[in-house]
Amino acid sequence: MQKVLNQAAKLCAILAGMLLTLITLSTCINIIGRETIGRTAPGDFELVAVAAGAAIALFMPWCQLTKNNIIVDFFTAKCSERTQAKLDRFGSLLMALLFLVLAWRTALGGINSWSTHTTTMMMGFPEWIVYACMVPPFMLTALIALVQTFSSLAHEGASA
Repeated sequence: MQKVLNQAAKLCAILAGMLLTLITLSTCINIIGRETIGRTAPGDFELVAVAAGAAIALFMPWCQLTKNNIIVDFFTAKCSERTQAKLDRFGSLLMALLFLVLAWRTALGGINSWSTHTTTMMMGFPEWIVYACMVPPFMLTALIALVQTFSSLAHEGASA
């Protein structure tokens, strides 16, 4: 299971990197176009916003898998390893719950956007596509956090 989650998280991170590369190229092309011929693609900022939102969601599984979330350990630095492990498990459980709620609400937002045919203002890009791109990585992040919660629990139980 861990290997599958690892590969899925890597794939998400690669897709996010590709999106950020496209954002960068698009921005460069528009800056060059504005400075050389005085023209840019209309609504380019909308594509940047859409792609950035999807990229952020796609980076979340890798961030959770590698445990690179921001951790404020000021109050727990002097706690025992066992206490820190329990707090880490609790944090992983909270992350799982948070990302399940995010996936649920994002799915509902996407369904609403699809049913009302909501599009971006300048380019008319369907907004539901962005929502649809965000739900799977949010679900994957929740699954990774749940596996981390329970695999840590099993590991601690075996060592006790």
